Amino acid sequence: MRFIEGGVTAPQGFTAAGIYCGIRKNKTKPDLAMIYAKVPCTAAAVYTQNLVKGAPILVTQENLSDGRAQAVICNSGNANTCNADGEEKARKMCEIAGKALGIKPQDVIVASTGVIGQVLPIEPIQNAAPALAQALSKEDSESAAKAIMTTDTQVKNMAVEVSVGGKPVRIGGIAKGSGMIHPNMATMLCFLTTDAPVSPEVLNKVLHEAVSVSFNMISVDGDTSTNDMVSIMASGLAGGEPIQADTEEYKEFTEALIALCTALARKIAGDGEGATKLLVSHVTGAKSEKDARLAAKSVICSSLFKAAMFGADANWGRVLCAVGYSGAQVDMQAVDVSFASEAGSVEVCRNGAGVDFDEGLAKKILECGEIYVEIALHDGGYEATAFGCDLTYDYVKINGDYRT
Repeated sequence: MRFIEGGVTAPQGFTAAGIYCGIRKNKTKPDLAMIYAKVPCTAAAVYTQNLVKGAPILVTQENLSDGRAQAVICNSGNANTCNADGEEKARKMCEIAGKALGIKPQDVIVASTGVIGQVLPIEPIQNAAPALAQALSKEDSESAAKAIMTTDTQVKNMAVEVSVGGKPVRIGGIAKGSGMIHPNMATMLCFLTTDAPVSPEVLNKVLHEAVSVSFNMISVDGDTSTNDMVSIMASGLAGGEPIQADTEEYKEFTEALIALCTALARKIAGDGEGATKLLVSHVTGAKSEKDARLAAKSVICSSLFKAAMFGADANWGRVLCAVGYSGAQVDMQAVDVSFASEAGSVEVCRNGAGVDFDEGLAKKILECGEIYVEIALHDGGYEATAFGCDLTYDYVKINGDYRT
């Protein structure tokens, strides 16, 4: 497997584009994205478990009930959530995209991201759709990735190529997410494409496996969004027999999808609102996979720990504290903790107690842009990795005036 250029347009059969339509006040940034497959695709999606769901999620769930889709339309700047006419507007977006592309509205995945509780103006989308469809290109995944961004500072646009059953298969993805990131079975927004031949049932199974160890293991601020969704469309244009569950081909495809999703998840975590550092919490020696995940994610969710990392303070007690309230079954007197980065590694805790360490070295390690927290539980054979970011002054600034 190797990472390649192209994002969602790297797989065979897909084009994409992003343009400014007028929903956002900032006219220098695109705010409407489209992805189109030249053939009908099998499709699957994973959604937020927040009880407050954006209208686009409800409509997409209906549209994907048959496991089929051929296009994505997504706007930024307005979440179309908690509005009386929300579902009507989401369905209208599908109709607009369908008309512009010559496909059924039911074959469109619709998404919105931005401010909650403000009525979505449909006219800008309707007026821009023909030009957006005309702009679709094999080289324009990046503009689509930019169009779905809100407070993101980095474009998240990636693809991988892997051999599945001896045939080259590509998987591409674009994602957005910077704040309100604490997914439960999803992330902010991620649209994936592949040219692998996969049935809806197998595609759904693979997607859930990939999300559980990637997007579901990140947190920026502990807030689960109302509009979280990860979707995938498979054109099948790579050829060959459909991938069957629990085969070698299934394993090859799943590993590639996990690699891509993990890379995108790391980008989301590292691009957290106001963030200066990517935090990677790696737990080993857990009694179960569940315990490993609970402990790893609890650490990167800790506001106290995140603040300490912003200040490059090796306050390892906050790591133990977070593991202790995580709900994982852990013998706290057997836990070892160390911090690592490109500047080196330093052990700070052994058998649940502090050890003498060089504070100067620790500070240098924690001043780097990517910090690893290694937590050894010595209680079993399971491990897990979670991704997060530091908590800075700018996070409060950004969210203090988000609407204005």
